[in-house]
Amino acid sequence: MLHLASQSPRRRQLLEQLGATFAVLDVEVPEVRAPHEPPRDYVSRVARDKARAGLAKLGTAAGAWVLGADTEVVLDDEVFGKPRDAADAAAMLRRLSGRVHEVVSVAWLVGAGRELDAVCVSRVRFAALDEAAVAAYVATGESFGKAGAYAIQGRGAALVEYLEGSYSGVMGLPLFETARLLREAGLDQG
Repeated sequence: MLHLASQSPRRRQLLEQLGATFAVLDVEVPEVRAPHEPPRDYVSRVARDKARAGLAKLGTAAGAWVLGADTEVVLDDEVFGKPRDAADAAAMLRRLSGRVHEVVSVAWLVGAGRELDAVCVSRVRFAALDEAAVAAYVATGESFGKAGAYAIQGRGAALVEYLEGSYSGVMGLPLFETARLLREAGLDQG
C-alpha cells in the first residue's frame, strides 16, 4: 500500500495523475537547512525525513511504502522556502526577477528495508518584474505556502519566461521520476 507523507493538495493531484492508489499521512518534519548544507542535500534530507516519519507512523504495516517529497527554489546557493509574509514574498520575487534559478525537487520512496530516491532539477528564468507586477502578484495571495513565492500552475506562470526541466517538478512532485520509483518498488499505478 502506498502512502503520501504530505498535506499538499498539489502533490495529491500530481500523484493522482499517475493513477496511483494511495492514502495521505500527516507528518511534521522540521525544514531547517544546516549550516553549509548544500541545497540539493537539504532538499533530499527533508524529503527522506518526511518519508521515514510516515513509515514510522505506520509501524510494521506489511507492504507499506511511503512517498515523501520536497521542492525548493535555489538562487545563488540560497534556498528560498515559503515566504513568511507579503514583504518576504515581494523580496523573493524581486530577487528572482530577470534571473535564472533552479527548482530542486526530490522524492523518496521508503518501505521496510528499502529506500529509493529521485532528484529532479529544473531551471526557470523569470521575466523582469517591476514593482507594480510584484505587488499585483503578491496581492493575489498565490505566493503564500509556495517555495520561492510563486506557483507555476497558477498566475505565477505569467512570471516565467523559460522553463528547462520538469513542470510537475516545479509544482512539487516530478512525475516522470516518481513513476520510475513506483515501478522500481513494484507498486501498481492503475
